[in-house]
Amino acid sequence: MFESFQRDECEVNGVRINYRKGGSGPPLLLLHGYPQTHVIWHKVADQLAERFTVIAADLRGYGDSSKPDGGENHIAYSKREMALDQVELMRSLGFERFDILAHDRGARVSHRLAMDHPQTVRRLVLLDIAPTLAMYSQTDETFARAYWHWFFLIRPAPLPETLLEADPELILRTAVATRADHVHPFSEAAYAEYLRCMKLPGTVHAFCEDYRASAGIDLDHDREDRAAGRMIEAPLLVLWGASGIVERCFDPLEEWRAVARNVQGKALAAGHYLPEEVPEALLDEVFGFLG
Repeated sequence: MFESFQRDECEVNGVRINYRKGGSGPPLLLLHGYPQTHVIWHKVADQLAERFTVIAADLRGYGDSSKPDGGENHIAYSKREMALDQVELMRSLGFERFDILAHDRGARVSHRLAMDHPQTVRRLVLLDIAPTLAMYSQTDETFARAYWHWFFLIRPAPLPETLLEADPELILRTAVATRADHVHPFSEAAYAEYLRCMKLPGTVHAFCEDYRASAGIDLDHDREDRAAGRMIEAPLLVLWGASGIVERCFDPLEEWRAVARNVQGKALAAGHYLPEEVPEALLDEVFGFLG
């Protein structure tokens, strides 16, 4: 995987961010979700690199990036801090303005990045999420049962950490087997990499801090934006799985049009993990939008 990419690390915003860089052309930042790493892009990275300079980064707390303590109010894992990591990473590589393709937690970081640093974002593609505030405020039984980890991981430390660290592979299998047949959609090499990184010291605590921040300080920041009338200004493409929970429980286009000025999107024939389930369909939509 990523044979044509250079792997490196960069100290930014007080943390070390692990990333891979490849290709040539306009800059494109790729951000992954939970409980994964930048490896989620391995089926599309080479094709993207034919048209873009691709930066596939591990979020703080994930993969081989730093895993700092969460601090008061879990502020170190606020999407504001996680977004600043990526802005500073791209700037350190010489990119002041760039496109973003992001999935799951990375898409939430990208939402905040587009709000806090609008001058840096040219275009934005977000995969299989609705805005965090909308998802929490509209929680019902169907959503809570499917996304049980949203409510488990935010319990005070050390309860979730203790239980997850007792059997990381069981938790990983449970977390990612979201299809009706309970079979995850990952290659053996990708799955092994996710498991390796999940076992690194501090990773499980970082997962929890990420979700704790989303249920607290991140909601405060989102409410502040809405009260002030601030919206995402960059053109936005949202894609989601036709057989996933976002499709079942929310109206993604309606929710994103409440927080962004220029939105288009559709469901793809997939579950949650679009880059690994339907890479060719995803590439068609991304190339059509980004050019």
